[in-house]
Amino acid sequence: MSDQADSPPPDIEDTSNESTNGHDHSHDHNHDHPDGHKDTQSQTEINGHSVTFDVPEMDCPSCAGKVEKSIQSVDGIESFDTRPTSGTVVVAYDSSRSDSSSFVRAIESAGYEVTGSSAADDLDSPTEGDTDDRSSVWRSLRAKKTAVSGVFLGLGLLVEWALTGLNGEVANVLGVIFSLSEVFFLAGIGFGGQEIVRNGYYSARNRNLDIDFLMSVAIISAIVASLLSPATSLYFEAATLAFLFSISELLERYSMDRTRNSLRELMDLSPDEATVKRDGEEVTIPVDEVSVGDIVVVRPGEKIPMDGEVREGETAVNEAPITGESVPIDKIPGDEVFAGTINETGYLEIEVTSEAGDNTLSRIVDLVEDAQSNKTEREQFVERFADIYTPVMVAVAILVAVVPPLVFSANWTQWFVYGITMLVLACPCAFVISTPVSVVSGITSAAKNGVLIKGGNYLEAMGDVEAIAVDKTGTLTKGELTVTDIIPLNGHSEEDVLQCARGLETRSEHPIGEAIVAHAEGKNVPSREVTDFESRTGKGVQATLDGIPHYAGKLGFFDDLGFDLEHAHVVGPQNELSSEVRELCDRQGCLNLVEDTVPRLENEGKTVVLVGTEDEIEGIIAVADDIRPDAKQTVDRLQDLGVEVVMLTGDNKRTARAIADEVGVEDFRAELLPEDKVNAVEELLESYDGVAMVGDGINDAPALATATVGIAMGAAGTDTALETADIALMGDDLSKLPYLYELSHDANSVIRQNIWASLGVKALLAVGVPLGYVSVALAVLIGDAGMTVGVTGNAMRLSRIRPDRSQDNDIKD
Repeated sequence: MSDQADSPPPDIEDTSNESTNGHDHSHDHNHDHPDGHKDTQSQTEINGHSVTFDVPEMDCPSCAGKVEKSIQSVDGIESFDTRPTSGTVVVAYDSSRSDSSSFVRAIESAGYEVTGSSAADDLDSPTEGDTDDRSSVWRSLRAKKTAVSGVFLGLGLLVEWALTGLNGEVANVLGVIFSLSEVFFLAGIGFGGQEIVRNGYYSARNRNLDIDFLMSVAIISAIVASLLSPATSLYFEAATLAFLFSISELLERYSMDRTRNSLRELMDLSPDEATVKRDGEEVTIPVDEVSVGDIVVVRPGEKIPMDGEVREGETAVNEAPITGESVPIDKIPGDEVFAGTINETGYLEIEVTSEAGDNTLSRIVDLVEDAQSNKTEREQFVERFADIYTPVMVAVAILVAVVPPLVFSANWTQWFVYGITMLVLACPCAFVISTPVSVVSGITSAAKNGVLIKGGNYLEAMGDVEAIAVDKTGTLTKGELTVTDIIPLNGHSEEDVLQCARGLETRSEHPIGEAIVAHAEGKNVPSREVTDFESRTGKGVQATLDGIPHYAGKLGFFDDLGFDLEHAHVVGPQNELSSEVRELCDRQGCLNLVEDTVPRLENEGKTVVLVGTEDEIEGIIAVADDIRPDAKQTVDRLQDLGVEVVMLTGDNKRTARAIADEVGVEDFRAELLPEDKVNAVEELLESYDGVAMVGDGINDAPALATATVGIAMGAAGTDTALETADIALMGDDLSKLPYLYELSHDANSVIRQNIWASLGVKALLAVGVPLGYVSVALAVLIGDAGMTVGVTGNAMRLSRIRPDRSQDNDIKD
């Protein structure tokens, strides 16, 4: 039956990548970035060659800027995407004009080491970075140099302020005399400032006005000023800046590693090896060597290494890594299983159905990584603001250092130090990373709870929606239709009606038709010869059965065929009627089809299908779909959160009203064709600033594309659903909707907190500098290191929100 309930027929064109609302729903990731480069997926498909480089030290947008400018000069580049939040660079290129080693050299020319690569053809031996361990940053060479720098800074302070008797002249270089404390300070500068100046050099070479360049200028300026004017000793300030800024960089790297670790947890879900049956024996091989069709053996407690279908064994599988569902799912032969899920109890033999890089978990990881490229409006604003903020602050720093001494004869040394302090505040590191770390934290947290968000823009948009349009069948209801009533008419038997209905619905792919066929098969009702099958979208189906045209569909379908429904009555042998119908017939006489029987069934929340020929209605079949147990609780929770819930359905108004009343939805739209659902979403967009549409991701594609955010239910293992929707609920768990809204809403709150806190602190520190309240040390510790750690830690709070505890974890502005 083409559309007797909610869903349009499967042959409806999938237009989910189109937007009628000005909202970009294309998921081929080929949109332009603000800086002109593009994402790589579609380009990869065109050119057929791409590579992902691991660049763990690229941990901030300014770092990414240097890399971008460097690799743009490589011949043959098609597109690229720098991802500082994951420490990777993805490049698509023409392999006939370049190779991956050219890009390695370009990245390293920007001052960053490439620790690994996905291109084994051009790199001799890709190495494993040490970023898997968050604490490794404190054991790195830079950390050791920073520690030594701190020791020398401490010795210098000790000699200068405590052991003053030792602070005599110890060196004379080209006429410049150095005291012992100054030697210690210079040593501290040498160890702590080496990486800073090196990175500053690469920044200058790539014409990038970033924090490394500004700090290098500040340190070198302090040293030069001290050398040119021995009375102006700024070695202490330079050593303090070198040591504290190195500490700040290490803290920033540590904080970014915390963010990256949430994504690594997803990547580590799938095992590296699999046990495969080969030639009657079990062999353990890397998962990359497992082929489609292989039989994989999985014992209790082991992770399932590949997507596949159970061939032997029964067990319970923990699918939480994919769907977020904590209750294990029973699996028997013929059931689908996913890579990364856990075999809880029994022995399994699984036939592999997808390659290692194309399984559900791999697609989730890829989509989560790609999600970093879809920048939120706030992130784009921050980047534009930062492009103005930094040069303005540099100009202010110069004015602070020069104007007071020249105009007001102020102390040169004092205001020079103030100028250096303003340079420290000129780079908005915490401000720039405030949004991406929040987005990555929110998206990866959602993925681990069975919700796949395709980009930061959708995370942001979901948090701002005011209404959610919910498809009925398969969303508010289980989508498992069953036949509840069969009422034969005009002397026909129940078997006659089922036989006709089975013949009509055998070729239908609609859930109602499938339910009728399954019911007929269960009663061993034979089919009939079917010819000239035709589906009438939104109304019903017709076919010729044993040479006689038959029809099955809604009441309106038969009205269109010219039946006089006003005088159609429920009649038939009394023994063929249900006891309830017999009782009504005895009491009221023959029941009118339109005024009594159909309304009664529809008021019970059932969908009514009439079966008949051109001359008579042979019978009535009622089909019902049980409401999900958590539907009412979900609707109540969304309404408590201030979100309007609207139900859209292709079913009749009586059935729709019965379902709406049961789940607590006040606003519902019934008898909608696919194009009507699009119109309904457009009407909602006129009344609300943001509208999310929840559907199955395939048949509701036009409505999903029209909404501000399209959400697919039960997307695990479904390629189309993963590609169609902006957000996918991996399991059939409706309760994830309040969690999704709350996570997105709280993510927006965290982003706002981070942006305003980082800007506010910078502003307060900048005001305090010329007043003498803010030293270089304070500017570095609070304005740079402190705020970087602060915004990252604030973003990590999003990982605390869980679907089962979302009501208790609100994050307020």
